[in-house]
Amino acid sequence: MNEKRREAIALSYQEQEAAPKVVAKGKGFVADNILEKAKEGDVPVQEDASLVELLSELNINEQIPEELYHVVAEVFAFIYKSDQDFKK
Repeated sequence: MNEKRREAIALSYQEQEAAPKVVAKGKGFVADNILEKAKEGDVPVQEDASLVELLSELNINEQIPEELYHVVAEVFAFIYKSDQDFKK
């Protein structure tokens, strides 16, 4: 069995920052831990292997590059919609 190892990237955005930044990333057990923390905090999770691959090139606390703004904006729109649906 050649199952691909699970990978997760956590992003954060504060209004005073120019762009979202990577606040956690990892594979295997670390990825599972990131996802568990998200679940515990009711943080929406979007699965997108292509985006994870791109973001995995960044370091912790590194802001996303301008060329990824559009894609990451879609993630934040997904989170906003999920949050609004949850509050209904």
